[in-house]
This record gives sequence, C-alpha cells and structure tokens, in this order.
Amino acid sequence: MADTKALFARRQRRTRYALRQAGAGRPRLSVFRSGKHIYAQVIDDRKGTTLAAASSLDEGLKGKVKTGANKDAATEVGKLIAERAIKAGVKAVVFDRGGYQYHGRIAALANAAREGGLSF
Repeated sequence: MADTKALFARRQRRTRYALRQAGAGRPRLSVFRSGKHIYAQVIDDRKGTTLAAASSLDEGLKGKVKTGANKDAATEVGKLIAERAIKAGVKAVVFDRGGYQYHGRIAALANAAREGGLSF
C-alpha cells in the first residue's frame, strides 16, 4: 500500500492537472495548510511568479488571531489574500486546494476570498 505522502502527492497532481485544463489562463490561488498555520498565494503559472501572498504569520494578523490553525485564522487569511490580489489587478482565479479536502479551514479561506471580491 502506498504511503500517505505519496497519496497526497497523487491527489495534488490530479487537482493541478484539472485546474490547468479548466483554468483558461487565470492565476491560481494555491493554499497550503500546516499544523500551526495556513498560507495562500496567487500564482501566475505562465510567468512563474507570485502575484500576491498572505499567511497567518503576517504582522497584521498576529494580533487578530489567537492561533493560525483554526477557521478564524483561515477566514482572515482569505480576506487578506483577496485584498492583496485585487490590489495586484487580479479579480478571477482558479482555486487550488492541493491535496486537501474542501472543508474546514480550506473552505473557510475560500469563502472569505470570495466575499473579499475574488471570483472562482
């Protein structure tokens, strides 16, 4: 049986492949979730550059959130990434959940980014 990391990498590749097919050249909102924090980036894959980034480690969020490992922190990061992406001129993205299930912190970040003005 394959180990957990290999299965996660397979889900991640499958998700990114589907995004490339349906993305139509839009930037990708990529999410990484660790045990203590959550990170988000808006990436232009054509140029290979990061257009905007936010995480629960940002100075502005450290006072607002108690820990970076809950839905409240994910919601704040979602609002912040939407604000920074719009400032960078990005309004439409494709949501890259990586190999994570779309629930909990991942869904909270996505919903906050939508409320912040990003469309996906």
